This record gives sequence, C-alpha cells and structure tokens, in this order.
Amino acid sequence: MHAQLVVLGGGPGGYAAAFMAADLGFDVTIVDREGKLGGVCLLRGCIPSKALLHVAKVIGESREMTDWGVELGTPKIDVEKMRARKEKVIKTLTGGLAQLAKKRKVRVIQADGTFVNSDSLRLSGGDPSTYEEGDSLSFDHLILATGSSPAMPSVFKIDNPRVVDSTGALELEDVPEKLLVVGGGYIGLELGTVYAELGTKVSVVELTDSLLMGADRDLVKPLQKRLEMLFENIHLRTEVTALIDHGNQIEVVMAGELAATEKFDRVLVSVGRRPNSRGIGLENTSVKIDQRGFVLTDQQQRTADPKILAIGDVAGEPMLAHKASHQGKVAVEALAGEPAEFDKLAIPAVVFTDPEIAWAGVTEEQAKQEGIAYEVAQYPWAASGRAQAVGATSGLTKLLFEPGSERLLGVGLVGSGAGELIAEGVVAIEMGVTARDLAESIHAHPTLSETLAFAAEVQLGLATEVYRPKRKPVG
Repeated sequence: MHAQLVVLGGGPGGYAAAFMAADLGFDVTIVDREGKLGGVCLLRGCIPSKALLHVAKVIGESREMTDWGVELGTPKIDVEKMRARKEKVIKTLTGGLAQLAKKRKVRVIQADGTFVNSDSLRLSGGDPSTYEEGDSLSFDHLILATGSSPAMPSVFKIDNPRVVDSTGALELEDVPEKLLVVGGGYIGLELGTVYAELGTKVSVVELTDSLLMGADRDLVKPLQKRLEMLFENIHLRTEVTALIDHGNQIEVVMAGELAATEKFDRVLVSVGRRPNSRGIGLENTSVKIDQRGFVLTDQQQRTADPKILAIGDVAGEPMLAHKASHQGKVAVEALAGEPAEFDKLAIPAVVFTDPEIAWAGVTEEQAKQEGIAYEVAQYPWAASGRAQAVGATSGLTKLLFEPGSERLLGVGLVGSGAGELIAEGVVAIEMGVTARDLAESIHAHPTLSETLAFAAEVQLGLATEVYRPKRKPVG
C-alpha cells in the first residue's frame, strides 16, 4: 500500500492534519491503533474528564445554594447511568469524526505502525479487516502524531487494578470510600475533584512544595484554599515510597513532610506523561529525539528526516490538544509549500477544577526566570458585581504588561469560567494589544469578562471599582 501522506496517530493533532491535508488535495491515510479517531483527548482524557467535572460542578453548586436559602438535599449517585452518559458523549463525537473522515475520503487503518525505514511502516495488530496482516505502508511524507502516555514509576507497578492512572480513574468503576491521588498536577486535581464531589474521601500527596507547579502562585491560592475544604488531606513535600497489596485495599507508605502508612481503596497515579516515541522504529529513520523522548522539530514541524514531520505531545511541551491541532495545520501547510510556522505568542492552558485556572502568554515566574521586564496589574473579583451575584468572589484577573509600551504580555485568571475568558487574553496578546486598547474596549456589564478591562484600568491608574496602585516595573 502507498499513500501520499500518512498520519501516524488519530488524536486532535493527527485528525486535524489529515482532514486539512485532504481538503488541500492530498491522498491521506491515518494509521491509529484505536480505530476510533480522537486519541487520548477524546477517548479517555479531555472530553470524558470534562463531562464528569460538569457533574461535579453541579453537585458543588447545589450544595452552595443553601446560602441562598435553597435546600436541594443529598444527591443520589447512579454510577452506571453516569458512566453510560459519559460513553454516549464519546460515541457521539467519535462517530462524527468517522463521518468527516469518510466524506473527505481519508482512509483509516486500525493498526500499530512501526517504521521500517524513512518511507514505510510495518502494520500489525488492531483490526486486520482494515489492512492485510504483514502489509507495509509506504508514503511520500508522514506526520508523526503518536501523543503521550501516563507515566507509571516502578514503585506503583504492583499488578492490582486498584492502582490506576488517569485512564483507569475515568472508567468510573465505582465511587471508592478513600482515594489517594499521587501528584498535585492538573490531571490529579481534576479527577480528585470529581471523586470528592461524588462522595469519596480524597487525599493528595505532592513531592514539591506546591500544587500546580507550572501555574502562577497568585492563581493557585484561591483553588488550593477551596481544595483544602473539599479534600480530606493535601500533603506537600511528601512522596510515596511503597505500595503494599492487601487485595481490597492498598497500603501506602509515605515519607517526607508526612511520614506515615495509610490504607486506601484506590490509588490514582498522576505524576506526568511521557511522549510515545519509543518502540515505534524511529531508530530506523533520521529522526532525532532528546533525552526526555521528545522528537526534535523546527518551526514548520519538520524533523531531521526530510520525509517525517512531528506534532503534538510527541514533539514537546506543552502537552495540550489545542497546541497539537494547530501544529498539525502548520505541518500540512508546510508540506503544501506555504510559509507557515508555529510561532504562537500565547498557548492557553486551563485547569478545569472549581474554581478554574487559566493562563496564556508570559507568566510572572517565567518573566523572572528569563529576565523579562514587566509590570503587574490585578483585579480582585470581589469588586465585580457579576462575581458577587454568582458567588465567585474568590476569583482574580492578573495581567502582565511591558513597561513603557504597556503591551500585554500575559494573562492569568482564576475563577468561574476562567477557561472561557482566557480566549480574549489569547487574542489580545497575539494582536499586540496595549493596556489602553483593552481598557477602552467596552465589555458588557455585568459580566466576568469586565475584569480584564478593569485590570487594564488598574494598570493605567484609572480603575474606579478598586483602589490599588499598580506595582513598579520589575526587571
């Protein structure tokens, strides 16, 4: 078999690249072990987790309605029905992608693809009805979009189904009485939130001295305060040194700030992800990978092998679906001879906890590390009429500006709907907006989006709802 373009991996980056290439007239084949397009994000990541987080948020809000004099009672949880609804969401979206592939005449082969050399793959496993066992698939070009997998250090490999990664946690087999989340990153905190709202006593252990190490400390504080009330325990500067299998329970040995042994019904290991670059035959090509396993690319997503490009998680951090899909389009445009480059100033990141955290552009910690001069303007949501009305007063909008020009460098948000609000920040950063541009763009009242304009007014010294002198330039 031969294809003008093969896309190895059918996740958000892979199918975006394949569909765009087909629209531009390329003969395209996707090789993916799942057979269903969508990758980890759709099948067992972003989408199912956000579906369950929606349930968690509704439960949390129903409890908070008591402050308004509304008693909704204790929710009754039907796990089987919840799981079925989650699977329905996944099925609907995967079905839609299958139809889009069919209409574009993109061939989908369900198989593992291993590089024989720089212009062919050996196919194995999967669904032999989509190809002939032992077939090789040659190509003019290939886009590598194999994604990443949850890291599982050896200390956690005790061959007990009660020790799970994010994929296992999203299966929602049951609602355990006690759950330990190992890792204070966004995946662990999101899934911990789901189980806590469903009634599980959730504990978190994190090796470092803070949750969400990649996020701005000012944004993390309101979330951590809420999680300390929602979760049973949060233990920082603590590591898991051993797991002991007791059948129906897992005994966890912890060391560090907390030196203790405790039993849990389930243990969720969420300590990061690793690129899927090993074991696929890249050594038979000219592709180069770094010490962490990431494939090295240029700004057109080209690798050291002239026939192979790479996008998404396998091509480096941040490991985000929306970054992958944009890189996929850049790669296709490059193959089509267009002067496309992946040169984004702002790649948004969102943590879908309650409250949500979102940021884009330069963070304060990044500015300090890289010696970037900046000014900070903050607007507390406690001064927002909308936030007061909906009980979101713990929120914060934080903007970073370039001294002198007052060009927007970075946006950080914590609060209800932060993941939706960050889009304005992304556009503003990419367009080179200044504090005055942002402040003088009329925002609807009363909305939480106003807080971006109000924070810009703080920068200009024109804020009316708060008195907070802007901070002196740093750097």
